[in-house]
Amino acid sequence: MAWRATPAEVKAAPRGSDRKPLMKGRIQSGTTVGLLGYLDGEPVAWVSIAPRETYRDFGGPEAEPAQKTWSLACMYVHRKYRGQGLGNQLIEAATAYARKRGGTVLEAYPVDPKSPSYRFMGFVPAFERLGFTEIGTAGSRRHVMRLDL
Repeated sequence: MAWRATPAEVKAAPRGSDRKPLMKGRIQSGTTVGLLGYLDGEPVAWVSIAPRETYRDFGGPEAEPAQKTWSLACMYVHRKYRGQGLGNQLIEAATAYARKRGGTVLEAYPVDPKSPSYRFMGFVPAFERLGFTEIGTAGSRRHVMRLDL
């Protein structure tokens, strides 16, 4: 919810407060918020994937006006299943999802593997392996990477 909350929502529900109703409201209104990954019927992973305009500004280069840019904002894999390739599968599923819904560009904001923060946004090498190209930076740690769909 961190990249989705509007300034008014942040003020009304400060960090640490329950923002679940905000996310639930977005889902109920039909706003795309992401995908869940299941293993043997149990949810074990999550990826936040949606049109860029449904998020706050991530920073970095502006999107081209003619492009339909989707953003992969964050990922999570249950600790027990990390290191098994599920992160790559999440990125691939997010790519297919954005493409199927008319996206022409997928943007992600990963960090270097040794970064002390923003690790939930993924790591640069994983995105590079899947064909993303770095087009700039956002802040001091996040790389802006894009993939033409």
